[in-house]
Amino acid sequence: MEHVPPPAEELALLDRELAQLDARRAQLLTRRAWLVSALQPQAPNAARWSTPPVGHGWAPGQPWGSAPRAAKPSGPPRSAQNVLLTLGGLLLTVAAVAFTLVSWGSMGIGGRSAVLALVTLAALAAPVVLLRRKLAATAEALAALALVLTLLDAYAVHAVAAPDADGLTFTAVASAVLAALWTAYGLALGKLHLPLPAAVFFVQWPLLLGAWAAGAPAIVVGWALLATAVLDGAIALWGKGPGVRVTAGIGLAVMGSAALLTGLGESLTADGPLGAVLPGALLLTAAVAALAGAWRAPNGYAQLGGVVAGLAAAAAVGGVLRAAAPGTWHVPVYLLCGLALLSVVRAPLPRSAGRGVLAAAGAVVAGALVWALPPVAAVLLGPVELVAEVWAGAPDGFRGALGESMRWSESAAAPVVLAVVAGLLGAAYRWWPSLVRVAAPLVSPGAAARGAAGAGALALGWGALLLAAATLGVPYPVAVALEMVLVAGLLLVAVRGAERGTGASADGTGSAAGGRSAVAVTALVAAVGGAVSVGLLSLAAEAATYAVFGALVVLFAGAALRTRAVVEQAVCAVAAVVWGTVLTGCAARSLELAPHEAAPLLLLVPAVTVLLGARLRLHPVALPVELTGALGALVAVGLAVPDALFLALVLALCGVLAAGAAVRPERRPAAGYVAAVLFVAATWVRLAASEVSAPEAYTLPVTVPALVVGVLRRRKDPEASSWTAYGPGLAATLLPSLAVAWTDPDWLRPLLLGVAALVITLLGAKYRLQALLLLGGAVLALDTLHELAPYVVQVAGALPRWLPPALAGLLLLAVGATYEQRLRDARKLKDLLGRMR
Repeated sequence: MEHVPPPAEELALLDRELAQLDARRAQLLTRRAWLVSALQPQAPNAARWSTPPVGHGWAPGQPWGSAPRAAKPSGPPRSAQNVLLTLGGLLLTVAAVAFTLVSWGSMGIGGRSAVLALVTLAALAAPVVLLRRKLAATAEALAALALVLTLLDAYAVHAVAAPDADGLTFTAVASAVLAALWTAYGLALGKLHLPLPAAVFFVQWPLLLGAWAAGAPAIVVGWALLATAVLDGAIALWGKGPGVRVTAGIGLAVMGSAALLTGLGESLTADGPLGAVLPGALLLTAAVAALAGAWRAPNGYAQLGGVVAGLAAAAAVGGVLRAAAPGTWHVPVYLLCGLALLSVVRAPLPRSAGRGVLAAAGAVVAGALVWALPPVAAVLLGPVELVAEVWAGAPDGFRGALGESMRWSESAAAPVVLAVVAGLLGAAYRWWPSLVRVAAPLVSPGAAARGAAGAGALALGWGALLLAAATLGVPYPVAVALEMVLVAGLLLVAVRGAERGTGASADGTGSAAGGRSAVAVTALVAAVGGAVSVGLLSLAAEAATYAVFGALVVLFAGAALRTRAVVEQAVCAVAAVVWGTVLTGCAARSLELAPHEAAPLLLLVPAVTVLLGARLRLHPVALPVELTGALGALVAVGLAVPDALFLALVLALCGVLAAGAAVRPERRPAAGYVAAVLFVAATWVRLAASEVSAPEAYTLPVTVPALVVGVLRRRKDPEASSWTAYGPGLAATLLPSLAVAWTDPDWLRPLLLGVAALVITLLGAKYRLQALLLLGGAVLALDTLHELAPYVVQVAGALPRWLPPALAGLLLLAVGATYEQRLRDARKLKDLLGRMR
């Protein structure tokens, strides 16, 4: 027997492993002896565990030297204890509430006060005794009861001692008293978890309810909310215990949000700059408080505090400036305030807080862009209305071509917003290394961020120019020329960026190439979108249409020839084919051709794509170009449908194009079948258009030589498929005859067709030819169905209505009972057909 590795080598390996195990065991035993000696004063009996113990609480798999597992307590588990204490506290609370609300009126004032005071003092004093006896859970339950009793005391005082007092004012005072009481109680009994969170809860209400009760204006209520939020923030930072901090954090989020919303609402509705000063002061105070809290908070909360501080500061300053600016320029004012927050990169702030302020600046910029982008979409999609009125005449101006759905006077500041953001992003892309050095204390952006900045600058700058032209209402020819120049510029950027992006950077990192690649992709997408927009815009005038689409064909074709990047090349080539197809359609309209008469003219571009495919051959761009040409041919077929003669002509021409593509080996399988189908379809349509009642006179002369060619092909190549050899010839006669037989009231044609289909099916089964078997069987089945259909309908009408569902149910039961066998039969049939040629 041969060993791998050899026996000597394996023996040496085992010896080394055993030596390592012995050394490790000696090390562990030494360590265990030291631990036993260290524990000797605390555990006198520890010395007896000198060897690894067996039993005595050790479980299999427990490490040596670890303490034995503690025995299970004999008393009830803590979960049961908590349930019992909770139920007891609830029962006592219910009893106290029932006593206060129901039995209160049967006692005098002295009795009421004495009872409530006695019970409350007992409930407050009991936890002190229970904590000394280490009954913490029971103490917590009684503290909860005491909390409810203090609330009932407050209610009792209001009902008896001060019934005429204002409810809000009394609640504010009671909340302050309860907050102080439970704060002192919680600090005195530090082991209880409930009193201090309860005190934090009561702290939320005195200022808010007091301002509300006094009928103070909204800005005063905002200051009360902010003061409460600041107090909550201080408690959340320096409070004792997680319960206190969580409760304070919830209060900070609720009260702080309410204060900010109040200040923002007052700032937005201020009549003038002076009216916006007080809300601005509230927002600035909130920003300072949030920044102070962010200075001391953990990282995640510090970043959130920076976001709040940045947004509040921008809203405060922007609110004052907004009140002094016209209504159209409100958003740019807030944008400038948001951009001013970028100076935080030079401020001595903690890293997390500074990042939060930067995020706030980004949020302000994003909000301004959301306001400015819908008009850009209106500029790009507005010319869609011209499709319904092609060549109706050049409009008065750019706005006339875009429709009157937009209020352009209200969007006058949108181009400014886009231009400002685009300029900043472009500057960041241009001087990226300097920006990285400046922002290093807070963020470390990578190459992807630079690419995003360049792409954003390009897209926003393009949108700003288009929107500026629409806002200014430039003349129609100027608008068309401007959009064409922008498309040309975008294509130039896309081509150059793609060339630089395909190569690696000099240092091998590829960072610069990555940025240029993002810019190139954005430029290409914008170029295609701009081309669609200017193409729609040019439909207003005939001359403009020819000029624009001709220029687009030249531009995109030139870009496809100029670039070496495969994706950009394919997109530009496909776009050129589309524009060329539109150009041929425009030529047909100029010739005043009907849609079906224009269909053959549209096949010029598919013919060119077939020739280009033959020239490009295996180039990756060849397939997209040819598929786009095929879509143009499909459009031509759709236009020719109303006229059968033109439809037959177009189908035949498409078959010629497909046959031309099938000459190439790489297109032969798919294009060959398509050509055969198109020729057969053209024949059928032509026969139907000529109202031929005996199509066999025309199809048999085609079928016979086709079958002869198929026989010769099979003799030369026995492995050739029967579909290739016999399929087109058989389909040329069988399918038209079947179509005519379904409308033939006579019996002779269906009989002859059925006999022919039966013979073909039998021949296919005998010689194992898939095409003959399937084609013949399908035609035979349909022909038989046509002949039996009247009798089936007659029988079905005579049967009871419950019988068909019953038969269907029996069939389903039978199939379900023999499902596995039917599945095996289906697989056998599939394998049998698959083995046929």
